[in-house]
Amino acid sequence: MAAFLQPESRAAGAGLCLGSFVFGCELTGSTRSYTFKVDEDDDSEHILALSMVCLTDGAKDECNVVEVVGRNRQNQEIAVPVANLKLSCQPALSLDNFQLQPPVTFHLKSGSGPVHLSGRHQIMHRRALSEEEESEEEEEEELTPIMPAKKRRRRQ
Repeated sequence: MAAFLQPESRAAGAGLCLGSFVFGCELTGSTRSYTFKVDEDDDSEHILALSMVCLTDGAKDECNVVEVVGRNRQNQEIAVPVANLKLSCQPALSLDNFQLQPPVTFHLKSGSGPVHLSGRHQIMHRRALSEEEESEEEEEEELTPIMPAKKRRRRQ
């Protein structure tokens, strides 16, 4: 299942973007789940950034709860509700590029939809740090903090 984005994935310079593609799926009463997954043999890092979830044509005025099923840092499966939509009061919700690592499953927990999820699928190249870069990082970590100067007594 998905990992909610790992800290090393968020680090600056974590990789070079190989491509960014539009993502979209629809959940309905007959298709209640959708799993976004990538080839496990792929050496690239994939990030799914959700931008919007909204009710579409034909939705009833009922609560539609969408949850994301993924994995947490301890690699345990976790289901998190990300949207509760109702046609009369909140037909859409911005998810502000909520980032996930595949595989991830979207599930229409309640309601009959149709609910549309949209976002961006980014493919990042995992770059290995050279030995020189690693040693520079280690040197930076080993620097001792600068201590304040000791006060001297004035001679009178």
